[in-house]
Amino acid sequence: MASSNLFASLERPSRAAVIGASGGIGTAATELLAGEGFETVHALARKERDNESVGVSSGVIDIEHEFSIAAAADGLRYGAPLRLVVVATGLLHAADHQPEKTYRSLDPELLARSFRVNAIGPALVAKHMVPLLPKNGKSIFAVISARVGSIEDNRLGGWYGYRASKAALNQFMRTLAVEVRRQKPDAICVALHPGTVDTALSHPFQSGVESGKLFTPAYSAQRLLMVLDGLTATDSGGFFAWDGQRIPF
Repeated sequence: MASSNLFASLERPSRAAVIGASGGIGTAATELLAGEGFETVHALARKERDNESVGVSSGVIDIEHEFSIAAAADGLRYGAPLRLVVVATGLLHAADHQPEKTYRSLDPELLARSFRVNAIGPALVAKHMVPLLPKNGKSIFAVISARVGSIEDNRLGGWYGYRASKAALNQFMRTLAVEVRRQKPDAICVALHPGTVDTALSHPFQSGVESGKLFTPAYSAQRLLMVLDGLTATDSGGFFAWDGQRIPF
């Protein structure tokens, strides 16, 4: 498939993988990458996707279980170099789990699940997929974080589990970047803030969003991919917003 040059900085032939490819941002990123000239775009989610585009290969992954992550990574070993991995998973709320407004609402089981999904899962994806990135030439391991995970930028409080687990994810990425730099000097490991995106994750909290600040998944995914395309190895370990601005940890 011909490239639209949205991702011109990665050598071809190469492959890309999107973890969480059934979510809003993950689905949009997969569709955009399918037009970028990759040999294959691996779309991994809890359930295989239907009606894939040309060049997209659907697979299963459950980031709450390491054996599932390992099996998914094993399926990515063969083919053109894997130069892009985007982890687009996250948990803010569930039917029995709303973001905490006060410390009085802290629940150990819900906190543990927030950390499993938002921090530990992506870290284990890195454990099994970063070794698949080539030793030379630009490659990227990126995770979707959130601005509320910034400790320095926390002015409002609340959302304890989500904030803390995303902060932990950011620290995982910074630490990963330090180690990977020694082994794969051209690789980039970064956390990304997608803005407030019109997805199921943000739906209960959209009423307070400023006009023009609620993004479609397609717009957010495109901006994030543009940011990644412009990064270099010197940016590894950073935390970047959809508009390319660096966010403090």
